[in-house]
Amino acid sequence: MSLATGTAPPDFTLPVDTGGDVTLSALKGGKVVVWFYPKDDTSGCTREAQDFTALAAEIAAAGTTLIGISKDSIASHAKFRAKYGLGPLLASDTTGVAEAWGVWVQKSMYGRSYMGMERTT
Repeated sequence: MSLATGTAPPDFTLPVDTGGDVTLSALKGGKVVVWFYPKDDTSGCTREAQDFTALAAEIAAAGTTLIGISKDSIASHAKFRAKYGLGPLLASDTTGVAEAWGVWVQKSMYGRSYMGMERTT
């Protein structure tokens, strides 16, 4: 189940690797780009985070907040940020936000089924 276009997204408050929390409803009235990614420090996720970092100044100039969300821990996010010099907020999904947003889905790899994050922006 994914969110339908035009549907208000479920609110969240999640810890971020730079300290503190980010709350979606606190950003109401502004523009927000939320991207969900499967795993820190993997090839596709790293490239995506680097691309968002490269665009971060332009996105901020447009009055937009960037938030990357995965199930990885805050410590993992901090290592990921430091290793690649990442800019956007990286939030740890500790409360089931991916499920509420419909991006925690059944996946399959090498004949094995498992639940995982669907790369979604």
